[in-house]
Amino acid sequence: MNIQRFVLVCFLSALFSAASFAGKKPAVPEQKTASLNMTVIRNASGKPVKNAEVVIHLIDNHGKPKQEGLELKTHDDGKAEATGIPYGKVRIQVIAPGFRTYGEDFSVDQPNLEFTIKLQKPTEQLSIYK
Repeated sequence: MNIQRFVLVCFLSALFSAASFAGKKPAVPEQKTASLNMTVIRNASGKPVKNAEVVIHLIDNHGKPKQEGLELKTHDDGKAEATGIPYGKVRIQVIAPGFRTYGEDFSVDQPNLEFTIKLQKPTEQLSIYK
C-alpha cells in the first residue's frame, strides 16, 4: 500500500507542476521603442509650419510599409512627437498646404531621435502649353 500511495503522490505532484508550467508563457525579449521629436519649418524663413500632417510608417526590409501609418499634426510651434516607435526603419512624410510633400526613410536605433524637417515651396511646373 505504501508503493501505491507513493506512486499517487508522484503522479499528483507531476500533474500539478505540469499545470503550473503550462500557465507560464516563455519569456519574450521586450522590443525596444523610441520617441521621435519632429520640428517642421519653412526652408526659406525657418518659421514653424503649424497643422502640417506628419505620417510615420514602419518599413520592412523590402521598403514596404508594414501596417497603417501613424498620423500626427504639428502644433503652433511646428513640433510633433511620437512615442513607442519600434526600432527599425521608418518612413516620415510631411504634407502641408502650399508646400512640397516631404518624405524620407530613417533608421530608429536609439531611444530619442530629433528631426528638423524643412519644407520647400512647390517649384513651377513645366508645360508645353505655355
